Amino acid sequence: MAHGIMVAKGAGMGDSPLTRRRFLSLGAGTLAAATAARYFLAPHEAKAAAHGTIDPATDGKIVRSICEVCFWKCGIQGHVQGDKLLKLQGSPVHPLSNGKLCPRGAGGLGQAYDGDRLVKPLLRVGPRGSEEFKAVSWDEALGFIAGKLDELRKKYGPETVALFNHGAGASWFKHLLQAYGTANFGAPSFAQCRGPRDVAFDATFGSDPGSPEVLDIGNSDCLVLIGSHLGENMHNTQVQEFAEFVARGGDLIVVDPRFSTAASKAYTWLPIRPGTDTALLLAWLNVIIGEGRYNRSYVEAYTTGFDKVAEAVKSYTPEWASAETGLDAETIRNTARRIAAAAPASLIHPGRHSTWYGPDDVHRSRAIAILNAVLGSWGHRGGFFRPAGMKLAKYPTPPYPKAKPPADRLPGEAPFALEPLAQGIRRASIDGKPYPVKGWFVYGTNLIQSLPERAETLKAIQELELLVVCDLIPAEIAGYADVVLPEASYLERYDDLQPVSWHQSGVALRQPMIPPLGDSKPGWWIARELGLRLGLEAFFPWKDAESYLRERCKLSNLDYDTLAREGFLPAPAKPTVVEDGLALTFGTESKKIELYLDRFEKAGFDPVPVYRRPNAPPPGYFRLLYGRAASQTFGRTSNNRLLGELSRNDRVWLNAKVAADLGIVDGQRVKLVNQDGVESAPIEVKATERIRGDCVFMVHGYGHTAKGLTYARKRGGADDAGLVTRVVVDPVMGGTGMRVNFVAIKKVER
Repeated sequence: MAHGIMVAKGAGMGDSPLTRRRFLSLGAGTLAAATAARYFLAPHEAKAAAHGTIDPATDGKIVRSICEVCFWKCGIQGHVQGDKLLKLQGSPVHPLSNGKLCPRGAGGLGQAYDGDRLVKPLLRVGPRGSEEFKAVSWDEALGFIAGKLDELRKKYGPETVALFNHGAGASWFKHLLQAYGTANFGAPSFAQCRGPRDVAFDATFGSDPGSPEVLDIGNSDCLVLIGSHLGENMHNTQVQEFAEFVARGGDLIVVDPRFSTAASKAYTWLPIRPGTDTALLLAWLNVIIGEGRYNRSYVEAYTTGFDKVAEAVKSYTPEWASAETGLDAETIRNTARRIAAAAPASLIHPGRHSTWYGPDDVHRSRAIAILNAVLGSWGHRGGFFRPAGMKLAKYPTPPYPKAKPPADRLPGEAPFALEPLAQGIRRASIDGKPYPVKGWFVYGTNLIQSLPERAETLKAIQELELLVVCDLIPAEIAGYADVVLPEASYLERYDDLQPVSWHQSGVALRQPMIPPLGDSKPGWWIARELGLRLGLEAFFPWKDAESYLRERCKLSNLDYDTLAREGFLPAPAKPTVVEDGLALTFGTESKKIELYLDRFEKAGFDPVPVYRRPNAPPPGYFRLLYGRAASQTFGRTSNNRLLGELSRNDRVWLNAKVAADLGIVDGQRVKLVNQDGVESAPIEVKATERIRGDCVFMVHGYGHTAKGLTYARKRGGADDAGLVTRVVVDPVMGGTGMRVNFVAIKKVER
């Protein structure tokens, strides 16, 4: 058997600003859907019959399911002929898709039919990181893992095994490892992404903005985007509503050092100095409160601590903020008045990726939360709606054994974290504090790119006694695994029932459209087989996923057959905004919106947001900013050939005047060298006036080095994650601020 990664065999947009017409078309997913249908199989145009179950044009069928290209989990319907998936469309009955998909979702076929797919279990035969494996049977692979897990359980205790995860399919493995006896579950989506936002909103309102975010953009009169790149970050429903908002002339204010796609739709673009967003937010509060433009009746009825906040923001004048942000004081004042005039249908977008500058991150998100509170947008049409959700009965299994607290934090660290910290579990794998973590399961997340400070990740991996990677493609993390398990794609498997909390809440079902590729297996099967080998039969009493799902539906008074046919079952309609009869309630200790946080003060943190000036780039350096492209996000799309054909975003944005001063022309190849001397792969320059001169911007997800990713590796580009060698940790909740890295530009000799 030859060594190497066992994979399957066989089987754009330019950089110019999008016009409004082209942006709206892209939001509907029509471009990607057409490309997907043309690129792989016969270009049939399917016509669905009643209930969307029969496709008479192809003698095939339509299967409804859930997308997994990103966390939004839109409803999809696949046009299937025999064992072939012809194309994907948005499900018309699912409230998160409304019959449309973003380009990434429509290009999901490229994931299922990826020529680099993992198709056999692999066992490492070379040193960690050598990417040397042999293909083995499932029995041998699972027997090896179960033996190691049993050994770790006896030698150190079950708590010394951790799961790093991203995606709905991880629920099976979380169930397995909870039954095994561990509580170490680290999702980089918390401490490396949304954590500061979730903690800030939860502390203020008693609940976070949700996932998907429960934003009523379609009914907003004023929308403020602070570093949120809608139109490039394609969260389907949100972008659909954003397109509607733009089309009807909503007042859009975009705060961003870069003239993004969203900024091109704005009435006002504020090219802020990076790292000074909190100063702007505090100045807006100064104007809105100081001039009495806040929602007085809402504040009096539903908030606590308003007077203390009003006193605290008196010194943050627009003139003060102008010196910090580089923005005109009168523009700051006028935008504050416009924001207030539209209330309560005025929405300061909470963002999602909020781990920017460390200690400032919770303060920035708290300032956003307070602004929305004084505008009265929480619970009102055009602001944050409050879905009732849908409660589902659990499948009856024994209670999990009591586990030790996660090893992600030492005493006193990040006291307000809502979830375990992935980088804290990594640290415990190195120094053994508060206890050692000796085994990792990695599901659906390429830790080499998703965790900052890559050297620490590689150091931790070398300390492990077991590393199991379960994935679709041989990403960089797979090259370090002891065992690689090929999972069936989201188009080839069942996952657990998916509650949907939206204007129309309900429950959705992921179900297979086509058979798994090669010898890949669904996550439910892998987890169950491991559970049986570990003596955990009582936690897996069901024979297969369908019987499991049928029983959960029965216990929840849901008709499984209808759910399987439609893909989504609605919950009874309930009001989601005050205008429709919603009674506002808050999950805080006071049962009100807490503008001033006594809990923070008692723990030694600022109870009202404060501004701390960020470090400026050293001479000759630029702040490194990063983001998404409409057709690329997370590791799931990096090797997708369909989506790769839609974009050319592996270029670094550099201010045109700065480029000229450096003697660099548009399209010239350079390397980025960070403050620690780490050098990127060559990357082309996009010389543009659409970015400030003190920063550069690049799209995340390029620069792959894994041998098995033949397409992504060939595409080249530079890896932004490799340049993030420093972080500043938010002491409130442990988020890793990553926009604290600086790069210099080094010309590449021709």
